[in-house]
This record gives sequence, C-alpha cells and structure tokens, in this order.
Amino acid sequence: MASRLWLCFFFGLMITDALTRAQNTTDPAEVRVINAMFSQWGIPESSATEMGWNISGNPCTGAAVDSSDFGADTYNPGIKCDCNIPNSTTCHITQVKVVAMDAVGPIPEGLWTLTYLIDLNLAQNYLTGSLSPSIGNLSRMQYLSFGTNALSGQVPPELGQLTDLRSLSFGTNNFTGSLPSELGNLRRLEGLYIDSAGVGGEIPPSFANLRNLQIVGASDNGFTGRIPDFIGNWTQLQEFRIEGNSFEGSIPPSFSRLTSLQDLRIIGLSNGTLDFIRDLKSLSVLTLRNNGLSGSIPNDIGEYVDLVALDLSFNNLSGEIPRGLFTLSEMSFLFLGNNSLTGTLPNVKSRTLNNIDLSYNELSGTLPSWATDPNLQLHILVNNFTLNDSGLNCLQRDFPCGRGSPRYSNLGINCGGPQITSSSQIVHEQDNNPLGPATYYLTPEMRWGVSNVARRDIPSNSIDPTQRYFNNTIASSVNQFTDTTDSGLFQTARLSAGSLRYYGLALENGNYTVKLQFAEIVIENGPTWRSLGRRLFDIYIQGNQVFKDFDIKREAGGASFSPVTREVTVDVINNYLEIHLLWTGKGTCCVPDQGTFGPLISAISATPNFIPSVSNNLPSNNKNNNTGLIVGILVPIGAVSFLTLLALYILRQRRKRKDTSGKCDEEFLGIDHTRPYTFGYGDLRDATDDFSPANKLGEGGFGPVYKGTLEDGRVIAVKLLSVASHQGKSQFVAEIATISAVQHRNLVKLYGSCIDGEKRLLVYEYLENKSLDQALFGSSRLSLKWSTRFDICMGLARGLTYLHEESRIRIIHRDVKSSNVLLDSDLNPKISDFGLAKLYDDKKTHLSTRVAGTFGYLAPEYAMWGHLTEKADVFGFGVVALEIISGRPNSDSSLEDEKIYLLNWAWKLHEGNRELELVDEELSEFNETEVKRMTRVALLCTQTSPTQRPSMSRVVAMLSGDIEVTGVITRPEYLTYFEFDDSTTFKSATPTSTMN
Repeated sequence: MASRLWLCFFFGLMITDALTRAQNTTDPAEVRVINAMFSQWGIPESSATEMGWNISGNPCTGAAVDSSDFGADTYNPGIKCDCNIPNSTTCHITQVKVVAMDAVGPIPEGLWTLTYLIDLNLAQNYLTGSLSPSIGNLSRMQYLSFGTNALSGQVPPELGQLTDLRSLSFGTNNFTGSLPSELGNLRRLEGLYIDSAGVGGEIPPSFANLRNLQIVGASDNGFTGRIPDFIGNWTQLQEFRIEGNSFEGSIPPSFSRLTSLQDLRIIGLSNGTLDFIRDLKSLSVLTLRNNGLSGSIPNDIGEYVDLVALDLSFNNLSGEIPRGLFTLSEMSFLFLGNNSLTGTLPNVKSRTLNNIDLSYNELSGTLPSWATDPNLQLHILVNNFTLNDSGLNCLQRDFPCGRGSPRYSNLGINCGGPQITSSSQIVHEQDNNPLGPATYYLTPEMRWGVSNVARRDIPSNSIDPTQRYFNNTIASSVNQFTDTTDSGLFQTARLSAGSLRYYGLALENGNYTVKLQFAEIVIENGPTWRSLGRRLFDIYIQGNQVFKDFDIKREAGGASFSPVTREVTVDVINNYLEIHLLWTGKGTCCVPDQGTFGPLISAISATPNFIPSVSNNLPSNNKNNNTGLIVGILVPIGAVSFLTLLALYILRQRRKRKDTSGKCDEEFLGIDHTRPYTFGYGDLRDATDDFSPANKLGEGGFGPVYKGTLEDGRVIAVKLLSVASHQGKSQFVAEIATISAVQHRNLVKLYGSCIDGEKRLLVYEYLENKSLDQALFGSSRLSLKWSTRFDICMGLARGLTYLHEESRIRIIHRDVKSSNVLLDSDLNPKISDFGLAKLYDDKKTHLSTRVAGTFGYLAPEYAMWGHLTEKADVFGFGVVALEIISGRPNSDSSLEDEKIYLLNWAWKLHEGNRELELVDEELSEFNETEVKRMTRVALLCTQTSPTQRPSMSRVVAMLSGDIEVTGVITRPEYLTYFEFDDSTTFKSATPTSTMN
C-alpha cells in the first residue's frame, strides 16, 4: 500500500514538473518573431545574453521573468514575459524594448502578432517605412513609443483601436498628413508625445474626448487653424507644449480652466493678451515667446509663487514691469526682452533670480544695487538706462559708440573659435568665450559684440527622464572640411537656444557684403538616430528677415560637416551692423543630444562695397590691450574709482616685476588674457566645510583638491595650492590665463580663482567619476565596457588635438597621464591640471625649462635632455591608451616579470602578433578591429624618435578609421637600453642614472 502511495506521489511530482515547464515555455510563434526581428535589425544575440535573457531558445527566462526593472536604462534590449495568463499554458511576451541601438530598416510585420504586448519601446533607432495598419491588433497595448526614427507615410487610423493606451509617442519622424480622428478614441491616454512628427492640418474635433491627458508635446509640426477651444476641458493637463506650428489667432480664453498646468510653452501665434493666465497659479514654467501679445503684464503676477522661469520675450507688451516679479522666491529665469516695457528697475530682487533679460525695451533710470551681484546675469542692452559703464553704454539704444565718428570698414569673427585669417585675408577675430543664458561680450576696442539670451531646457516630463537643463554655447569638431580652403573656420561654431546677436560697431556708413558661414557639426550623418535632428532658425540683418526657417543641413544637400555660405548686401547708415539669429520653436529638440536646437553659426564677415575713408586701425590706446573680452555681467558701479586705482596698482606692479626679473613677459608670451570669476576665500572655505578631510578628492602635483558646494547649489572642485608647490603668483596667473583661453568639451572647465594673501586657489567644475586611473585600476574601479573605453580614448585624443593644433594658444600639457584625465557623469573624458602646461609658438621646438611630469609617461627626449615639443604629449597619450586597453597601470610589480612594465609587455605581444592578449580580462566582449587599431596607434605614439610619432590630429583620424594606421613601428631603443625601476625612476643598463 505504501509503495503505491509513493508511486502516485512520484508521478504527481512528474506531472506537476511537466506542467510547470510547459507554463515557463515561451510561445514558439513569439520566439520566431523576436528572433526574426533582432536578426533583421542586426542586433546580436549576445546583447540579450548580457541583459540576462536569451533571444533564441526560451526567451522567457532570467531577467525576462524576474524582478529586473524593465524601465532601467541598463536593461536594453529587454523583454518581459507573463507566465500566469489565465487559460494559457505558455509564457507570452508582454514588453519589448530596443532603444538607441541604431536598428535599421522597416518594422517586421510579425511584430503586430505579439498581441499580448502592453509596452513597446522602439525609440531612437533608424526604423524606416510606414506603420502597418496591423498595429491595431495590439489591443492590450498601454505604452507605445516609436519616437526618434525615420518612419514615414501617414499615421494609421488603426492606432485608435488601442483603447487601453496610456502613453503614445511617435515624435521626431517623417510622417505626413493630418492626425487621424480615430485617435480621439484613446480616452485613457495620459501622455501624447508628437513633437517634430511631421504631421499637420487642424487638430481633429474628436480630440475633445482626451480628457485624461496630463502631458502633451506637439511642437514643431504643421498644425494650422486656431488652437481648439476644447483643450480648455483637458483639466488634468500638467504640461503642454505647442511651439513652432502654424496656428492662427490667439490663445483660447478656455485655457484659464487648466488650473493644474505646471509647464506651458507656446510660440508663434499672432495676437492675444495674458488675461487667460489669471487662475493658472500652479505654473512653474511659462513660455509665451513671439505670440504678438499686447497689453500689460498682470499686476498680480507676484502671486504665482511656483514660477521658476517666465519668458514673455518678442511680444508687444507695454507698461511697467510689476515689482512682484522680481521677488518671487522660486524665480530663476526672467526673460522680458523685445517688448515695449517702460519704467525703472525695482530696488529689491530675490536671491534665486540670477538670469534676467530686459533687452530691447524702453526702460530707463539708473541701476539698483543688486545689479552689481557677481552671480547675476543681467542683459539690459538697447534700453535707455543712465550708465557709468562705457562698454554697456555702447550697446544701449542707437549704439552711440562710433556713431558719427567711424573707425572701421570691415568685420571678421570666427564664431566659437580662435582668431583665424581666411584665404581671402580677412582676419576673423576670436569668439571663444562661453555665453550664459543672459549675457553679452564686447571687445576691449569696442569693435564688435555678441549677446545671447537662451534657456536651453528640456521638459522634465519628456520621454527621456534624464532630460535636464542644458546650456552650451560653443560647439567644436576635429573634422577636416575638404571642400573649402578655410577648414578652420568651420571647426567651431557659436550656439544659442534662443536669440543670438552680433554687433559691428563704429563702422563707416555705406554698402557692405555680409558673409555668413555655417556647418552643422553637432547633428551627425548616416543611418543612425543621431542624424535625425533638424535645426531651424530665422536670420535677420539690420532688423530685416533675410532667411526664414534656415536649415544648415538641408542647405548643404542633407549633409552634416559640409560648409554653407550665404551672402547678403546691406546698408550701414548709423555706423553699426546688427546680425540676429532667432529660434522660433521649430526643429527637433533632442537629437543627437538633449538641448540640440537653436541657431548655429561658424563665421561672420562684412566687407565694404566702396572705397573706405577710415584707417580701420584699432584705437591707439588699445593697441597693446590684451585683456580679452569685457564680460556682460555688470561691474559694481559704485566701485569704479576703486577699480581704477586697482588697475593702476596692478599695472605698476607688473612694470616693477618686468624691471626686476623680466619673467612676467616671458611667462605670458603669446597669451591673450581672459578673466575668470574671482571667488572669495570665505565662500570657498564654506563650500568645502573648511577644507574638511571628508571632502578631499585627492592630492595633485601642486596641492590637495577638495569637493565643495556653493550657495547656488553648484558642486565644484577646489585646488588649494600648497606653499610646497613653489608656484609663484606669476605661475598661478599663467595657469588661470591658459585655462581661460581654451574651451573644449574634453578639457576641464575653470570656474574661477581666488588669491587671499599667500593662499591661492583654483575652482574647477566637479566631475563625478573622478580620474581615469581610479576608474581603470583604482580601489573602486568602474566597469567600463569596450565602447566606453574607446570613446574615452577618442575624447582624450580630441582634447590634445585642440591644445596642440586648434587653440589660438598652442599648448603642451607636459604631464599627460591617466590621473590627469577626469570623467564626467556620462564618462566623457576631460583633460585636467594645466599647472605644467607651457606655451610655445611655431618658431620654438625646444624649450629650456625644468623637466616636469611623471616618469612612466615621459617621452625619452624630454626626460633625458629636456627637449620639449607636442610629441612629448603624444608619447604620454600612447601610454594612457595602452592602460585603457589593458585596464592596468604602466608598471605593476605584482605581476610576473615580463608583464611588470606595460610598454615592454605590449611590444612583446605585438611582435608575436598576440595584441588581443593585452585586453583587460574584465572585458567579456570587445571590438577586435578597434583593439588592434588602438594598440598600433599607441605603439606609434611611443616611438623613440619624436619625428616618428604622429600628430594628435592624425591620431584622431587613425583611431576613427578615417585613415589607415600608417608609419614605421619599430621596437623603441629605450626598451633595449634602459630598464625601469618603478613608475618614478629609471636607470641605464650600464652605469646607473636616476632622474627625479
């Protein structure tokens, strides 16, 4: 009897196990669909394996059924399955994600058979073709995204059958036609993201049914007619963006019922008032630019206590600015430029309000005391203020400087870059200083100026939750432009997310040819989602629109990195020239990076079409002026006399130093100074908690570095220079001048400095991921995949290329090593520590100065004889490249003898054609071609003779695959004649010689 019971129990277990296995088996038809889709799009099976699930076999295992977060960025590509569906004996795929993997081609028809899907995210790829009507089969769908692809055709009406949809995204595509009225059936829809989708026409009346909408993004489309009144019934709406369409008329009064609105952005209407906002007290962001609004700003605007950003610029508003606007406790951005506002500025301003644009109004009077706040960006150009600042006076109404007494007859500006003389012998002056959200620069000679008003921000509730405030006004590229004789002019550009103006002052009146030069160097080429961006802006000269919806890439025949030149003939009648580039809400916002929109220009020139009668020379008292650019942040007016005395004192001290030592002139040879912000020592002490050991980031060659947090919330890195560093004041100032004179995405940004008695400090941007050596082989090393390592190496190469060849000030770093490469939050590399950098001109190939650097990274000619050229940096780069590949330092005594010295080991592997053995064991996957290419480049960079090493621009070209890795690679002599002791000393194989 017992044996029978055991037998029954045993068979019961077998049946239960069989049923369990059957229930955990993925529907074979769904497996075939997933396999075919990934194969068609060229997504390797290994990419799913890395995520913890299998494309083939039984996908519904591992991460596909466990608690792994489907929404996490790291889980991509990803699927999720449900193995507990009633009346089903198999698992079914319910969620699919393939994001930013550059899948190319049409969407396979089989995808529409996965009828259990509730979440499908195919954003940021290069999917082509149309959306099939079969999409209507996915009746369980709740979250659907095709955003940022190359889909075309009409939006299928069958989408209206997905009545359980909560979120629908098909923005940044190439659709045509109107929105299907069937979308009005999606009554449960909460988020609709169709910015830059390509659709147009009137909004269908059926959309009145969409009363559960909370977020709507519909900017940059071709919508026409009036904004529907029924939108006022979408009372749950929290965020609404309809910038850059073709709507007529004004904002409907019904919008006053949208009391849950927190973020409202409308650009491009023709008339209206601000009456509708009377009850919208929950607003935190209100952007109503260029809508033809008239009347006054409501006096009760001070009751909108949640307002952070208000932009009412480019309207017809009049009257005085309500005082309450300036005292809102959360307000940070106030843009009221290009209206007809009158009156004076209030005497009180909130602490948070640090970005104010009041330009192009009729404001008058003197400035209040808060206008001298050094943290404030106050843009008040072209008004009627009474000012003591001669530079700012030049840019008040009618541009009085030079009016009636011209000095110049031409103009040349290299926007975003260093000074360059073009092939037509026009000197394009440097324009490479960062511009903030509300700033201007004016050259010391008051020859030309530039102003920027822009808040480059991305909606917080957009599809990508990582989108955030972004402001960058300079772009650069190492690409060589072969179809022009002025390649250098197109390798940098000035950017703006709103209004960018250039002013030519004191010009002789007459007829000029204005040449505008462009090259799209941000949006990419090729079949990748990063090429899908569209940049549109309008161009005005002397107040007249000369180009509307200008698209650089379209003008270049659809290609990025291709020069575009446009010439316009204009009359200068009041001795000034104004060029205005304006974003009107059109174009994509976020491709290839968040915040990629707005004007971009590479170079500007103006040449006379008459025989000039002026000298075109700089004023005599400014011929030796090297103080750079006057920053558009107001100097305390009450301290003018003090600054004058201070300037005289500094000049006397400089002359005194010159008379006694002559070192100052030698130190600053070739430097054109800029002035970083000066911090108070007390502020930095407070920011670092009195330089607490808990905030210490490390010890550099010139002293410790501390993490700090300023009152405005910015996190900084403070380098406290030690007395032991022996860095004199001239060296300190030289470092400031050097760093301030160069700006590049792969260089650490200097925020400012501090001199307090004997204390000297530098304030840099804080980089979250610290240094490359810590990331590669430190105690808390990061898991860096191969593609990230390759990008880091490329970024380092580009940064050095800029220092050596592209910066107006040519710089040798002299201490290129992995600990001097810092990583930001996105693991982008930035070169740090310019305390050892020296400047040189084209005539100097050998500098007689003390050897400074770190052995193990030092080029032999520099270490032994002090012979310094940029090829010393190339050598250091080669060593760092090998460290990136191998994930180990250049020397490690814990390893077996043949591996102790990285260069020696790399050469042995190369000679045995075994380069892949150099790769870090932590890397389970890597691109073999890139590894071999990078290794060969590194070995070229570490050749004994500096003449055999490539330039850094050639290194970039070889690493990117633009050119072959060429050059004779021979085993370096120093590996034969020298043996290394450790990373700081080396000795000859014959008599010992240690260098410290």
